[in-house]
Amino acid sequence: MGRRPQRDIRDRLLAACTDHVLLHGLPPGLSAFAAGAGTSPRMLIYHFGTRERLLREVLAEARRRQLGLFHEVLEPRGEPYTRTLARAWGVLTGPEGAPFLRLFGMVHNTPEGRSLWPDFRRAATTDWLEVLERGLRPARGDAAPATATAVLAVMRGLLLDRDATGDTARADAAFAAFLGFLDLPGPGFAGSGTEGAGPVP
Repeated sequence: MGRRPQRDIRDRLLAACTDHVLLHGLPPGLSAFAAGAGTSPRMLIYHFGTRERLLREVLAEARRRQLGLFHEVLEPRGEPYTRTLARAWGVLTGPEGAPFLRLFGMVHNTPEGRSLWPDFRRAATTDWLEVLERGLRPARGDAAPATATAVLAVMRGLLLDRDATGDTARADAAFAAFLGFLDLPGPGFAGSGTEGAGPVP
C-alpha cells in the first residue's frame, strides 16, 4: 500500500504554490509551480492529483487569505465607518491587496479562470456584504443591507476604472468623494466623520 501524503508537506506546498500564483498569476503548467515551491512536478501530482485540482485549491487558499485580510480591515472599530472604509480602500488598492486583485481579475476575465471557479462572480459579491452591513448598521439601521450593496458596487466599479485607465488618483478621489456623500445629514445617517478621511495607504 502506498504512503498517504503527509499533511504538513502538502500544506507547505499549497502555501508555496499560492505565494507563487499571487506573485506571477496562473502558470501554464506544473513546472513553474514546482520551481516556485522548491519541489518537482511529480511531487505536486502525488500530493494534489492533477494540475486543475492544485489550481482550485490554490485559488481557495488565496481567497481565504484575502477574506481574512479584508474582513479584518472592514470590521467596525468604534469610529465613523466612513473612516474604516477609507482605510480598507487603501489596503485593497495598496501593496497588500494588489496581488489579490490581479489574481482574481484573471479568474474573472480568462476562460481558464472561469472554468476553475464558475461561481466566482457571485462569491466576489456576497463574500463582502455581511461585514459591510455590520459596519454600516449603527448609522444606517434597516437601510444597512442596501447601503452595503451600494458601497460594494462603487468599490468594484472604481476598481474596474483603475484597471482600465490606470488613473489611480482619480479613482481614489472619487472614492473619497463617495464617502463624503455617505455622511450627508438625514434620517439614518451618521454625523460628519470623514473630514480628511481620504484613502489611507
